[in-house]
Amino acid sequence: MAEGSVFKTCGCKDETGKRLSSRCPKLRRTSGAWHPSHGRWAYQIELPKTADGKRRPMRRYRFESRDAAATERDNVLGLLALAGDNADLATEIGDLLHALKPAHPLPDRNMIARRVKAGIPATTAVLLGDYLCEWLTGRRVASSTYLSYGSHIRNHLEPHLGHIPVEKLRVGHVSAMFAAITDRNIAIETARDSDNPAVRASVKGQRTTGPASMQRIRATLRKALNDAIRVHRLIEFNPAAHVELASGKRPKARVWTAAAVKHWKATGLRPSPVMVWTPEQAGRFLDYAEDHDLVLYPMYALMLYRGLRRGEAIGIRDLDLDLETGTAVISQQITTVGYQPVTKKVKSEAGDRTITLDQTTTAITRSHLARRARWQLVSGPAWPRTGLVYVQPNGRPWHPDTVTKRFDDLIEKSGLPPIRLHDLRHCAATFLKASGSDLQDIKEMLGHSTITITSDTYTSVIQELETERSKAEAAAALIPRMNREAG
Repeated sequence: MAEGSVFKTCGCKDETGKRLSSRCPKLRRTSGAWHPSHGRWAYQIELPKTADGKRRPMRRYRFESRDAAATERDNVLGLLALAGDNADLATEIGDLLHALKPAHPLPDRNMIARRVKAGIPATTAVLLGDYLCEWLTGRRVASSTYLSYGSHIRNHLEPHLGHIPVEKLRVGHVSAMFAAITDRNIAIETARDSDNPAVRASVKGQRTTGPASMQRIRATLRKALNDAIRVHRLIEFNPAAHVELASGKRPKARVWTAAAVKHWKATGLRPSPVMVWTPEQAGRFLDYAEDHDLVLYPMYALMLYRGLRRGEAIGIRDLDLDLETGTAVISQQITTVGYQPVTKKVKSEAGDRTITLDQTTTAITRSHLARRARWQLVSGPAWPRTGLVYVQPNGRPWHPDTVTKRFDDLIEKSGLPPIRLHDLRHCAATFLKASGSDLQDIKEMLGHSTITITSDTYTSVIQELETERSKAEAAAALIPRMNREAG
């Protein structure tokens, strides 16, 4: 490889108007030494020939000192040295250098070196959007996680950051994305509160992006960029790891006290996204569900009494249930990926647990199994063998979304203050704590991985609930029933 040369040049011209450049006599003193104030330093180096064999010298001018010119020349040599014996790569790096404008800085050698190691073309900027799509394609994760990654990339990361080269992504870019998401949230909420029906209609069906979702979006970007560092060697710094966001902590559960119900009836607003019924309200719901949706009533009762998640209740099997000992093993769940039901293991090791069934839940379950046996008798050979405890009257499994929709319909028609289906789990935990159980008991019943989750979610609601009831001796006894029998 040619080492290049360092020389001095100037803009002086001869009598014909032609520039003298390095031939100007003023560049040197009579002694032959370089004149300290006339002209600028420059360097020239022969770049690798083009693919068709043409020469292309690289010249850069206007350096204040010889050392500055020599340093940049050496940096050019360092870039060319990355190609080693690879002639094609040498030509590619030569293309990159030859395309530089006079005022443009040299490419970062570390960045080019990382690209060379990763097998990525040195002359092409890797845009974040392209990288994220390629990264997602190579993921080997659960279907739900894959969909979550894809949603974050498609709806947020690609629109806001996809045009930025990976190596040029900075903390400010990521912060600006979350600022834009927040601004969009405000715009949606403002439109929803507008007196103009057309303005309200303009945001119909649009959802805001809450703090917890923003934390998950950042986690997706951080994971992808960590892989860009560790696996692909594209970058050395992860800007997503240094962005500060509002806390994504779970909202505190609140009780539907008399005051809260009055406010809700007047305004239609819930005090918190996570609401808990009083025992009296829970009893009213079970009575109403038994009278108006006997098919799903036993599942709702199990969730309310023993705190199962929706997927855990739908996925519980006959082999998991032992009514003689009053226990149930929670080891699988039926959830959705998109709209497609998927059967899989429970979400954590702590979630794989055995729960104890109280007498009321056992009685309700026995009645359900007897009713299910009558359904099977009517269906005859057409009855599908799912092995699931809770099925439709035709024996088919429940779709999780159907279970939620019918729960919401029951609440709306009953006139009770609204809660989410998942809030039955919060009710169960709250009633258990109010009956005298400690947080460790609740943690084990719910299948939480740490007691911190249990404490953060339920501690504050206990005092509020205790102002609404007299002391109870057992969790099941907290839920009064008006119907003649629990089952």
